[in-house]
Amino acid sequence: MATSRIARVFGAVNIGSFRISALIAGTDENGEMVVLGSAHRAAQGIKQGYVVDMPAATFAVRDAIEKAEKMANTSVSSVWIGCSGAGLASELFHVENEIGGRRIEPDDIDHLLMCARETIQPAGRMVLHAQPAHYMLDGAHGVVNPRGLHAERLGVDVHVMLADSAPIRNLTETVQNAHLEVEAVVASPMATAFACLTMEERELGVALVEFGAEVTTVSVHAAGMLLGLATIPMGSGAITDAIASSFGIRRFQAERLKCVNGSAIATPADHREMIPVHGPGEEFTGQLARHADDKNRIPRAELISVITGQLSALMDDISRVLKAQGFSGARGAQVVFTGGGAELAGLADFAQGALGRPVRIGRPSTLRGLPEAHITPGFSTLAGLVQYASADPVDIRTVGLAKRRKAMKGGWLTRIIHAAKDYF
Repeated sequence: MATSRIARVFGAVNIGSFRISALIAGTDENGEMVVLGSAHRAAQGIKQGYVVDMPAATFAVRDAIEKAEKMANTSVSSVWIGCSGAGLASELFHVENEIGGRRIEPDDIDHLLMCARETIQPAGRMVLHAQPAHYMLDGAHGVVNPRGLHAERLGVDVHVMLADSAPIRNLTETVQNAHLEVEAVVASPMATAFACLTMEERELGVALVEFGAEVTTVSVHAAGMLLGLATIPMGSGAITDAIASSFGIRRFQAERLKCVNGSAIATPADHREMIPVHGPGEEFTGQLARHADDKNRIPRAELISVITGQLSALMDDISRVLKAQGFSGARGAQVVFTGGGAELAGLADFAQGALGRPVRIGRPSTLRGLPEAHITPGFSTLAGLVQYASADPVDIRTVGLAKRRKAMKGGWLTRIIHAAKDYF
């Protein structure tokens, strides 16, 4: 069987607080995405999504991308990067223009989007995305492409993602110092939605909860667009710290206990099951953990009690965020958990009981060539970054730029005509 020729290559780097991961993918002649290589390593220099040590973070980014390049047997010079910190905020703007009942032409759409661009008021913050969510014709919402239709009035809802400028510049410089160009900084809820939400869920209404190591991001999607988001400064790392503190053990031991033996659901057998604190091959120093027996084993019931205590506090915060964003009634149905913290056993059942809504665990949609180890909730954002890059959604800030450059190359009369069209 002949190997498909790769038409375009995409590189992505997701900079998280727990791990830094990289992925190289390409689209073949049929438009299908193929993963060429992927890798990850422990994060360095990152705290709650913010760069706190640029040389350390740069080293980790360079290490991850070199491993992915080695696996892909190709190199990349530019990447899309994911961002979960930087004070992300989401806003919606609505703009309408008169059409007068005639057929809608491409210039009408461009003019509408340029008008929408003028309504954006970032108030000193950086605009990451400014994308048309859907169009409206004479009050009829949900129009994907109005070109060629007739209408009295044409409107558009524009979704704008804002972020604090300084943290974004730190992320960008971290990647540039690793000898990579930055194609775009993508807000993690946008990328993750591409990876693990269906179009039907995004239309009907869904809450996406990214349960990261130090930050949990809650975003609400409906009518095909992101309506709002909020960040909770707590992640799965808080569970690890609570285990380490409760049993007086080291953090790496607590992380292993959480991942290997932990669960969000208790069973009657937990009281009888004793779990060794030390892993296979790990030397016992003679210091016993709190509540441990003489073989340094702890009751699984106590481990699960610590985990569920932390999860209950997080679910209370998530519930308050969903209520504040109006995620209730018919629209407030499905909740999707993803991110590294969503790999905890029994989380979906626990969250469903705590939130009172159907909950499922979101994983990256199947990409050809994606390693099985990366088809997990912890790699949803990474997979979503290359899908976002391939989709290349319209950004209203770029509308009309090609025409403007062409006009600048023309004579003074051409420039006046183009300026008049833009204004009127």
